[in-house]
Formats: sequence, structure tokens, C-alpha cells
Amino acid sequence: MQDNVAGMLAYVTIIPAIIFLVVEPYNRNRFIRFHAFQCLFFAVAWTVLWIALSIFAHIPILGWLSVLMWPLVGLAGLIIWVILLLKANQGQMYKLPFIGDMAEKQANAM
Repeated sequence: MQDNVAGMLAYVTIIPAIIFLVVEPYNRNRFIRFHAFQCLFFAVAWTVLWIALSIFAHIPILGWLSVLMWPLVGLAGLIIWVILLLKANQGQMYKLPFIGDMAEKQANAM
């Protein structure tokens, strides 16, 4: 499998990302490791954001504002995910702010 295809597949769910970090020869390729780690870190950040929004939704009066925020946050996540897929498919190591730096550090550590 080509590197760009494996990098793109790493973003489909966290399962391919984990597999690429464990199975050779993918775990030796810095490009694939970077995208796998960025996928995992993005999934963790996304989960934390959804938990925070869920807690915010239960605050009286302010919770009504979250009704407007849920679709916007969901759309933003979808757009980021599509950008990550496309950039990986183009063979680029597109770094998200903060998450990309952590992923690059982990990819270089192996």
C-alpha cells in the first residue's frame, strides 16, 4: 500500500491508526506514524470537546446556547477531518495546531 493511502486510511477511524502503529512495515514509516498519531490525538481532543459541550448543555440558561454550538462544532470537525484526509492523500504532512506538534514529536521518537 502506498504511503499516502495508508496515511489517509489512518483518519477513517482510530482502528486503522492503531493498526498502522503496531504492524510492520507501517510502524517504521514516519509519514504514516505522523498521521496515525495525529488521528489519535484529534480523536481524544474531539471527545474531550464533546464531553465539555455536554456538561455545558446542562447549565441552566447557558445550556440553551449550546443548541446553537452543537451543529457548528460538528461542522467544524467534519471540515477538519476532510482536510486531514485530503492532505494525507496528497502526501502532505499537514499539522493541526498543537495536536500536529505532538504527533510529529511522537512520530520522530520511534
